[in-house]
Amino acid sequence: MGQPIPPPSSTLYRAGRRGRPWWRWTLVALLVLVVPVAAGGAALYVWAGRQVRQVAAFGAYEGRPVAGQGTNWLLVGSDSRAGLTPAQRKDLHVGNDGGRNTDTVMVLHSGGHGPYLVSIPRDSYVPVPGHGRAKINEAYADGGPKLLTRTVEQATGLRIDRYAEVDFLGLVRVVDALGGVRMCPDKPIEDARSGADFRAGCQEMDGRQALAYARARYSDPEGDIGRVKRQRQLISAVADGMLRPGVYLNPFRWRPVVGTALSAVRVDEGAGVAELVGMGRSMRKITDGGGRAVTVPVARPGVAVAGAGEVLVWDEQGARRLFQALRDDDPIPTSDNN
Repeated sequence: MGQPIPPPSSTLYRAGRRGRPWWRWTLVALLVLVVPVAAGGAALYVWAGRQVRQVAAFGAYEGRPVAGQGTNWLLVGSDSRAGLTPAQRKDLHVGNDGGRNTDTVMVLHSGGHGPYLVSIPRDSYVPVPGHGRAKINEAYADGGPKLLTRTVEQATGLRIDRYAEVDFLGLVRVVDALGGVRMCPDKPIEDARSGADFRAGCQEMDGRQALAYARARYSDPEGDIGRVKRQRQLISAVADGMLRPGVYLNPFRWRPVVGTALSAVRVDEGAGVAELVGMGRSMRKITDGGGRAVTVPVARPGVAVAGAGEVLVWDEQGARRLFQALRDDDPIPTSDNN
């Protein structure tokens, strides 16, 4: 995995059993909300554009993958504690770590086929340029968005065109702006590290609870893979909440929710409202079943590595085929490997 994955024949992967997008997490729903802006008139469009926050996410380097077919977004959920008071950190069970990592890493591909949402488990063990092999989420800690983008490009062989990230507090605020989300865990979840304590069955969750639900993994036998599944459920619930007529068609609720969503997101310096609208449409299509959500094939989960803890090792052949299909903008068929 130290070199960009060479182009093999393409194959397809199955989305999860639920056929619903990766959580992604809130980011999906955050950006779906931008779609009504385009239909809301020039004044609202200009207003929304002023809310967009940008960050330097790309840097030139030798050997960067050439552009493939379609457009690739790197979507990131940051676990930065910046802006959180000691009381908020305690309430959200996020600790006092001054570092910054990523709880969520995924690639959204849009083109002639799909769209496809590919989740990359945060414990994936890959080469991080200048830092040896490490968990992929550490790239953000070591060098911010630019190093994370480069790490993903070199591990997958895909060129990343656009970048978006949201942090802990942003997620909490968006869910609370919606008045909560309805989640239906199929079994009880109790995780002291994340603060998760939920019975089985459908229930309403506020922002703090939704964050705990999405972050729980230490009590889950599937670890990081189990967390990915819950994140998929959460983002679907948030997307559904944002598309309720009571929000979408109510200007008194819509503008505050959109403002909250946009204030929670940072995008690359070349992205604005138009790009977010396009991304939101792709995410909405996946939510509606018109695309597919998959996870990078994993060969060995929970491998102990000195200095890194337990990591996930990709199925190199399966990952190679998956990313080649995205690079060529080929359709991704169902496979038992995902």
